[in-house]
Amino acid sequence: MGRCIYGCSAVTFFFLLVTASSLEPGHHNKTGSGQINSNSVLVALLDSRYTELAELVEKALLLQKLEDAVGRHNITIFAPRNEALERDLDPDFKRFLLQPGNLKSLQTLLLSHIVPTRVGSNQWPEENSGRVKHLTLGSDQVLHLSKTKGNGKRLVNSAVITRPDDLTRPDGLIHGIERLLIPRSVQEDFNRRRNLRSISAVLPEGAPEVDPRTNRLKKSAAAAAVPAGSPPVLPIQSAIAPGPSLAPAPAPGPGGPRHHFNGEAQVKDFIHTLLHYGGYNEMADILVNLTSLATEMGRLVSEGYVLTVLAPNDEAMAKLTTDQLSEPGAPEQIVYYHIIPEYQTEESMYNSVRRFGKVNYETLRFAHKVAAKEADGSVKFGSGDRSAYLFDPDIYTDGRISVQGIDGVLFPEEEGTVKKQTSPVKKVVQPRRGKLLEVACRMLGAIGKDSYLSTC
Repeated sequence: MGRCIYGCSAVTFFFLLVTASSLEPGHHNKTGSGQINSNSVLVALLDSRYTELAELVEKALLLQKLEDAVGRHNITIFAPRNEALERDLDPDFKRFLLQPGNLKSLQTLLLSHIVPTRVGSNQWPEENSGRVKHLTLGSDQVLHLSKTKGNGKRLVNSAVITRPDDLTRPDGLIHGIERLLIPRSVQEDFNRRRNLRSISAVLPEGAPEVDPRTNRLKKSAAAAAVPAGSPPVLPIQSAIAPGPSLAPAPAPGPGGPRHHFNGEAQVKDFIHTLLHYGGYNEMADILVNLTSLATEMGRLVSEGYVLTVLAPNDEAMAKLTTDQLSEPGAPEQIVYYHIIPEYQTEESMYNSVRRFGKVNYETLRFAHKVAAKEADGSVKFGSGDRSAYLFDPDIYTDGRISVQGIDGVLFPEEEGTVKKQTSPVKKVVQPRRGKLLEVACRMLGAIGKDSYLSTC
């Protein structure tokens, strides 16, 4: 974890030295004073070989909490060596700790390395006396101190103390340890929020059978057995807000806080992908800022549904007029018409239109379907002036959400066509003639028999 990520600890160290200059050497800080002694164990931590841990403390906004702890207690810090945080730690776990939304997990992890009592190396339990528990500054986190049999190495939990009593100060001391101590709660939080890309290729097995022609279940919902990982049985429109969801509880999936699909993380991931891809900022802005669709889509994916988003690019979104967006609920209705409750890729859609000529996909804007057909070696949605081509295929595909970039904004056909004049028009009714007489008249006219045309 480089210094450029966490900020420069030297600045904080300088600030602490300046604020400590008003105190006499050897005095401890008082609770709430906001100042610590230059001989404090915190100053020693910030200017030691444990710089990576010190930067983590700054990143977690724990300096003030530790100052208060030093004012009340004589503390012991178990500090992992820099190599354990730079090279030996899982890169995915590093990114997890750096995310702003995981600040609480980072604070819990760091506070579990600090004991509010002074525990020197001479206070370690003997080899045959078992383990000794010490409560940490973290909530309900306990450290176990012990010695290995035979070589007598000091252990904290299962980590070896590599530098016992490395830095000793009047208000505390620091032991160097071989690796980071990760509480179970932090590890479980990391496992819950792990990105699902690594398991996106795992498809549900034993899901209810669906007729591909009608997109309806072949079995009744009661008779269909839904094992783990299967999507909900009811149509997606039954689960769309507003109103309570009518869909059954989703079957347990591979991720999420209750072993369900973590839809919120997947929606957040695909919106970030849109922003990084470039050219789709307007669509991302509507999803996040103008509507609550991002939250709604996350809930649907968490319930086991799959979605394909037809995302108009910025050039297409710029053509929308103020009237089209100003009506209540208009942004939601526009985006709903661009979301297909199926998982489709560029390949699957192109193969469909090549085989069937024209395919009508259902949308979340219920009762309105979007038509697709092959055109110019690509997939064309809609018709006439309101059509759009598949412009940027497979921007994001993770097995549950697919994002396909298009170069136009789609509208249902009745909204895209000009309404015909509703005023009554007088219609002249022609008398019906026999079919044989009509054919004969056409033949006589062709051969120029004017004398017979008077009867026609």
